[in-house]
Amino acid sequence: MNDVLATLDAAVQTVENNPVLNISIFGAFVAVTLFIVIRASRNSKTAADYYAAGRSFTGPQNGFAIAGDYLSAASFLGIVGAIAINGYDGFLYSIGFLVAWLVALLLVAELMRNTGKFTMADVLSFRLKERPVRMAAAITTLAVCFFYLLAQMAGAGGLVSLLLGITERVGQSIVVAVVGILMIVYVLIGGMKGTTWVQIVKAFLLIGGAVVMTVWVLAINGFSLNTLLESAVAASPKGDAVLAPGLQYGKNPWDFISLALALVLGTAGLPHVLMRFYTVPTAKEARRSVVWAIWLIGLFYILTLVLGYGAGALVGADTILAAPGGVNAAAPLLAFALGGPLLLGFISAVAFATILAVVAGLTITAAASFAHDIYANVVKKGDVPPDGEVKVARRTVIVIGVLAILGGIGVQGQNVAFLVALAFAVAASANLPTILFSLFWRKFTTRGAVWSMYGGLGSALVLIFLSPVFWGTPTSVFADTGVAVWPLNNPGIVSIPLGFFLGWLGSVTSRTAEDRRKAAEMDVRSLTGYGAEKASNH
Repeated sequence: MNDVLATLDAAVQTVENNPVLNISIFGAFVAVTLFIVIRASRNSKTAADYYAAGRSFTGPQNGFAIAGDYLSAASFLGIVGAIAINGYDGFLYSIGFLVAWLVALLLVAELMRNTGKFTMADVLSFRLKERPVRMAAAITTLAVCFFYLLAQMAGAGGLVSLLLGITERVGQSIVVAVVGILMIVYVLIGGMKGTTWVQIVKAFLLIGGAVVMTVWVLAINGFSLNTLLESAVAASPKGDAVLAPGLQYGKNPWDFISLALALVLGTAGLPHVLMRFYTVPTAKEARRSVVWAIWLIGLFYILTLVLGYGAGALVGADTILAAPGGVNAAAPLLAFALGGPLLLGFISAVAFATILAVVAGLTITAAASFAHDIYANVVKKGDVPPDGEVKVARRTVIVIGVLAILGGIGVQGQNVAFLVALAFAVAASANLPTILFSLFWRKFTTRGAVWSMYGGLGSALVLIFLSPVFWGTPTSVFADTGVAVWPLNNPGIVSIPLGFFLGWLGSVTSRTAEDRRKAAEMDVRSLTGYGAEKASNH
């Protein structure tokens, strides 16, 4: 135990004694990525350039960008910490996130690329009444993006406070504001092309850093996974239980089923992931990019198993939980235990880059949804000059950035883990049913789409508000206040089936039939890609 406390003290002292080193590594990353963004922005003139990077990326490039977009701070910091503390149950997050990609590959990626133009709403409104469907799709997109943004911004505050030894709320608020300003600059200058290159660079750094740390951990344990697991069991206060299921979800398996549904089905409905399919020239490249993403993301999630148990063995659960940032400190503290302050600085800078790349992707998605769906197609009914849409998108980026900064400052120190799960639950409840019905069910109607999106969104928000996330536990938003009406932390087990049911019910009770020719055209286009290129370049 004394060794554990000594490690913690050394880590915290090192963090506080090396702010110059840490800020230098951050500054180098920001300088390099800003250079890339400025270079990439030279040809960003039209809406297709700004939203879809001129459809100029190859499948492998886009695969790296998808991996960069998808492997958020929750994936890197959260899962390594969850495995270090809860062992087997923590690794279930990795499995859920990875399996989700099979749903995206088999059901969504190619069909979305063939049918759409810039946003998810393009697909949903293709054969339905445009204005109500676009409005509902834009609102669910903005909701998902906003919850995801809050979690990333709060994560940035926690990470940098660990790295620079900042404990005051004012200092963490300044950090959140700096992240927000950098995000606004990236997206304003580079659009989707600049954001994509930042995500590609970040994916290389993150996966490369994880590989180095994994090999290092295995080398310490004689390249024997069995030895590593034995060390993790010996170091854990919970003993053999870290290798068996049940530590985290044994008391309430329904909570795990609800979370698993949200993770597995939510990915295929995440707007910022769906938007990546439009940055490639053809549906074939969209499919290739998802295959590349699955390999890269799969590799990373396998590495989290070694990193998580490695953090448990070399750092210790007590040290991790006592550090600034709690569970999220596992990966940085493991880096310090392995390579001292230099590796700690590098891994923390990679985690910071992770946050920056993800918030940039979320911001451009939210801006595209507002400018393209609400402004251009609902307010202006398509009568927009060529540069008008991009101008509105750029202004929207600033507004979203300011809201994200204020929200990120507001949720500091609170239970923000639910925000990511909520984003997945909303995506799975409101977006996925409508996407699948639009692509695969000819009798789907406008009423079904609107009921499904608003019903899925509303039920997810209400259940989260009534859950232990907000009430009744020490980690709730309103800590130790009131009693949770809904017993589960995640609404997916109710809100996802409800989204599908409302889509069906709205469609079968509709009195007006939709345009059958449009439905047939959507079938042909989604399956063959015929006509998609003309629409894409429109």
